[in-house]
Amino acid sequence: MKMTQSPGSILRDTFGYASFRGLQEQVIEHVLGDQHALVVMPTGTGKSLCYQIPALSRGGSTVVVSPLIALMHDQVSALQQLGVSAAALNSTLTSAEQHQVEQSWLAGDIKLLYVAPERATSSGFLRRLGDTQVNLFAIDEAHCVSQWGHDFRPEYLQLTRLWETHPLVPRLALTATADGQTQREIVQRLQLEPGRTFLGGFDRPNIRYTIQLRQQERGQVQRFLAQQPEDVSGIIYCLSRRKVEEMAQWLSGQGYRALPYHAGLDNATRQKHQRMFQLNEANIMVATIAFGMGVDKPDVRFVMHLDLPKSVEAYYQETGRGGRDGLPAEAYMLYGLNDAVTLYQMMQQSQAAPEIKQVERLKLRSLLGLCETVRCRRQVLLEYFGDRCEPCGNCDTCLEPVASWDATTAAQKALSAVYRTGQRFGVGYLSLLLRGQLEPRMQSNGHANLPTFGVGKELSDKEWHSVFRQLVAHGYLEVNMEGHGGLQFTARSAAMLKGAEQLQLRRDTQAKAASAKALGPARVSTPLFERLREVRLRLSRDQSVPPYVIFHDSTLYEMAEKRPRTAAELRQISGVGESKLARYGDIFLQALGGDPGTPGDGQL
Repeated sequence: MKMTQSPGSILRDTFGYASFRGLQEQVIEHVLGDQHALVVMPTGTGKSLCYQIPALSRGGSTVVVSPLIALMHDQVSALQQLGVSAAALNSTLTSAEQHQVEQSWLAGDIKLLYVAPERATSSGFLRRLGDTQVNLFAIDEAHCVSQWGHDFRPEYLQLTRLWETHPLVPRLALTATADGQTQREIVQRLQLEPGRTFLGGFDRPNIRYTIQLRQQERGQVQRFLAQQPEDVSGIIYCLSRRKVEEMAQWLSGQGYRALPYHAGLDNATRQKHQRMFQLNEANIMVATIAFGMGVDKPDVRFVMHLDLPKSVEAYYQETGRGGRDGLPAEAYMLYGLNDAVTLYQMMQQSQAAPEIKQVERLKLRSLLGLCETVRCRRQVLLEYFGDRCEPCGNCDTCLEPVASWDATTAAQKALSAVYRTGQRFGVGYLSLLLRGQLEPRMQSNGHANLPTFGVGKELSDKEWHSVFRQLVAHGYLEVNMEGHGGLQFTARSAAMLKGAEQLQLRRDTQAKAASAKALGPARVSTPLFERLREVRLRLSRDQSVPPYVIFHDSTLYEMAEKRPRTAAELRQISGVGESKLARYGDIFLQALGGDPGTPGDGQL
């Protein structure tokens, strides 16, 4: 298909960026050569440009499969702000509105059409697809096609029906989260061969990772939030709906503008709360994972987990919702062995096949290993995805190195206690046994007479809990999924029990607030920056769009730092393309104290 405009000119004139980042240019050239591709790039590094620029470079339209309505809405709004003809087909439209969008698409007036996978594979859509000139199929959040993944959507398996009528049209699958197994499954299920996989790395250097043992949860939350600048946006993830409601209510009582979000709320309430968060009418969203891929808010400054997610992939995906604008953000997680017990039990109760349950257990063990590591957390996180980095200096274990101790003998005592009690009991019981604290059941079942009774008096109850927790994380013990949180042996247990291995464990310390050291290249808020934010907020409210759709914070920071005085100087600011210059140039130049120049259509 003939190119109508060069990618470089679209990048500059439409999107307002001077140069491509990372693999963007390579991906775009590959797609414009009518080749299939899988793109794995961190959230916030510009994956969407990899399909948006090819869509605008040639005639015809691009069909973008996107999993959530809220995500489509934000992306369409952002493109329309840039002067791009984009639309979405989803259930929020009336029949008349859907008909109008379809007619515009069939007439060739829409360059990017966003559709949910359910609609994309419907018979009606497939009939209309055959009558259109398609230049690209873009499959966003492509990891949803993986049955082994954390966001599996069965509808993604049917997407191959899309290219039955257009077999020569290139297909571009995009995701931020995919280990090697998931990458292979995406390529196979979306029929991307022959093609190429572009791996842009997994590092998000602007995110600081902090993981702490849960000790006094609300006190830890309070200390963390007290260190955040006033009114910054953040997400707090909880495992249960009840905990979401209780935490949101408690935070509201502490003076925070917090809202709950979970699948138990009706759809209208969920949409209302998400919209309030996007418009900065609420600054903290307390949520289950139901609040997920639809989060396209670039100025989220922290993501907090009050319970363990199910895997490293889930953790990476969820923490990646912070700092999408490239500015500093924090990922803060609290955990405990009870989290692992709960998740293991949930896995056992699920209807998944045994082999999937086994993979899930291994993934959870990897996450526990990340929690318990004494190494740089970023190194451990990236190595999980096959990536590497030097010690980052921007995680808790780098900023405050963790003390460790030789726990080989303690581990052997712990394993012996598990074995001699029949691999049926939990940490509390086993700790009492090792410390020689008589419990009624111990006499009735004869455990008070075991050789392991009282052999661990040198460690406190908390220290034994730490040992057992870390033995689970290192794969020497696992939760008995048939019981009630009891511990049992794994294939690694015997070697440790027989003294064939040595073990270093981290020494737990009293939890304190996350490090107050500067979060990387922090940007300082100034009166001018705040004035620009106020202008942006007024514009966003007038149009009922999120503020970041007008301009990202990073663009406002650059305006405040460089203080452009003319339209030509404003045009040099990253993120100011031709359409936004014409629409908002006069308004922002006036706020900056510059020369508005010739009036454009920027006055709303």
